[in-house]
Amino acid sequence: MAGIEQATTIERGACAKVILCGEHAVVYGRPAIALPLPMLRARARIEPGRRAFTIVAPDVGVTVSLWRHSRLTRNPLARAALAAFEFVGQRPPRATLTVTSDIPVGANLGSGAAVSVAIGRAIAAYFDCALPPEEASRLAYEVEQLHHGLPSGIDNTVIAYEQPVWFVRGKPPELLDVEIGAGLPLVIADTGIATPTRIPVGDVRAAWERDRDRIEGYFNAIASLVRLSREALERGDLEQLGHAMNANHVLLQQLGVSCPELDALCNAARSAGALGAKMSGGGRGGNMIALACDVTHAKALREALLHAGAKRAFT
Repeated sequence: MAGIEQATTIERGACAKVILCGEHAVVYGRPAIALPLPMLRARARIEPGRRAFTIVAPDVGVTVSLWRHSRLTRNPLARAALAAFEFVGQRPPRATLTVTSDIPVGANLGSGAAVSVAIGRAIAAYFDCALPPEEASRLAYEVEQLHHGLPSGIDNTVIAYEQPVWFVRGKPPELLDVEIGAGLPLVIADTGIATPTRIPVGDVRAAWERDRDRIEGYFNAIASLVRLSREALERGDLEQLGHAMNANHVLLQQLGVSCPELDALCNAARSAGALGAKMSGGGRGGNMIALACDVTHAKALREALLHAGAKRAFT
């Protein structure tokens, strides 16, 4: 894999993601659908220099000198970089890697996975090497385990491929032909509450261990809604998709992973005419998604969600 080291600055990026349906149940082998959010990106820029390879993340005030870290480090930035150097078969050069991101941290939009993929792509490009999506996904999953313990793998997959995916844990991802935007007018709104994904995931695991039959029933019901959602996407049936999203949110409430702020935003979206609305991701904060009737309605829906208390909203 060894390539030629660049003498110029190299920059690469990676997108955010949102889970359309299937979160939590996906950890237990059920399908989920995830979408890339190309308007939100993490970026990694490598500039040749004289000092040992250093990673700078000005957004969070972090500087990491790579020589202090081994391949087993638990620092996610160093871990992503070292995994990328191992992939290209090169030693870290004298350079500075600067990481910046538009993606809110802790909002269940895949910030960590996007940063890892951006770092991997930049290091590979610096040595004039290709980083295929499956390798970018593998690299990011390794880092995701530091953040989330035993993640499903859906975040790193959709971000690495930058395409809508039908995801089942342990199986190759299936890329979906879905147009985001005019064909799927979604609004994403952030509660501003940053809850580590491992907390609601751990609570669901504890509930599953206490009452496996009941929780499996929720997972099966969610899986049925994911299949209905795929059928609706393939037919362009936004009304059916909206019904499935609403029903999915109810099941996530019953799993105990929603919160009053997410519920309030979902209710506000429906009151403003959304065809469907649900929390997205780990829950207990983070973001929710609402399905608008069209692009014009999406803009109005965004304003309604901001008025209802969303800290940020994206279309």
